[in-house]
Amino acid sequence: MGSLHYPLVFISAVEPSADLHAAALIRAVGRLRPEVRFVGAAGPRMVEAGCERIFDMTGQAAMLLGAARAACRGAAMLSTCDRYLRMYPFEAAVVVDSPTLHLPLALRARSAGVPVLYYIAPQLWAWGAHRIHRLRDRADRVAVILPFEEPYLRGGGVDARFVGHPLAETVDGAPLDGGAVAELRRAGRPFVALLPGSRQHVVREVLPGQLAVARAIGAKLPGAAFGISVASPSTESIILDHLRCGPASIRAYPNRHRELIEAADLVLVASGTTTLEVAFRRRPMIVMYNASPLFYHLVARWMIRSPRLSLPNILAGREIVPEFMPYYATTEPIARRAIELLQSPDARAAMVEQLDAVVAPLRGARASDNTAAMLLEMIASRRH
Repeated sequence: MGSLHYPLVFISAVEPSADLHAAALIRAVGRLRPEVRFVGAAGPRMVEAGCERIFDMTGQAAMLLGAARAACRGAAMLSTCDRYLRMYPFEAAVVVDSPTLHLPLALRARSAGVPVLYYIAPQLWAWGAHRIHRLRDRADRVAVILPFEEPYLRGGGVDARFVGHPLAETVDGAPLDGGAVAELRRAGRPFVALLPGSRQHVVREVLPGQLAVARAIGAKLPGAAFGISVASPSTESIILDHLRCGPASIRAYPNRHRELIEAADLVLVASGTTTLEVAFRRRPMIVMYNASPLFYHLVARWMIRSPRLSLPNILAGREIVPEFMPYYATTEPIARRAIELLQSPDARAAMVEQLDAVVAPLRGARASDNTAAMLLEMIASRRH
């Protein structure tokens, strides 16, 4: 690793989205303190930003691995990271999202005497309030990306600070192919984007319902066209299998995620962070997820604490976008609501206006710059 006269920071991200946000953080630190060196569990974007990689989980995260294999990879990552944390004089450790692996990693860092900054905190307010002590005991500082998380975690004794949402930077800085957007809009009117997610199990749960809604829309509005976002190579075969007997008005589009949202009059979106991306891009949406009713009633309903499940509605504190989750018995009410929205430009405009108000606080801060400042504060306090 060469000379260690520079500040050395350990960093870990295990999901492709976290790789993107961690890379932005590394670049933000570099603009302020170019001598800081980053080492850790890193994806390709982090490596491009200058991080020295000792392990990579991000290539595995999008694949549907068997539970045993995933557990083995996770154990190997924790072991490798633990060895490095004890071998080198790190001044701080940053873990990004993914509490299943990063809460144990934070514990290892603290036991090695390395202070921990947790970036993108676990959503304890939604499903794990009883675990707040684990975050408090394992992270010195927590950078949160939703405004209400700061007072919530501070109430539990966690040193948390709202830094803004990193997706705002990603959306604002991402180039759009204007020609592709225009071509999508020429496919038909209205144009409806289907975003079934990037993970195989999510696509299997969400896409059949989205296609049923699309077919109902097409029957009522014959000029409509539909585009499915193929968000990862691992999901392409699943999506194409579902389209083999589908109407020509429904097509799959790899590598056109941003353009599909931009072109859409309405977005059918799986629950998750992508709902905020749709909100940032000012598009009306319907949020869908169709989990196992048995699993929900036996397990999930005892863990979920939020009365609303989609992020736009959670942030608004009321329903501003229709959400059909965690499961539904039939898609008929979803299709009915979609058709109502598509037939009412005023209703869609009103929804966009409410979404603008919800995401405005998230746009008001640059998450990577603010998190970089938190990290450098930690390093400075350790050196004095």
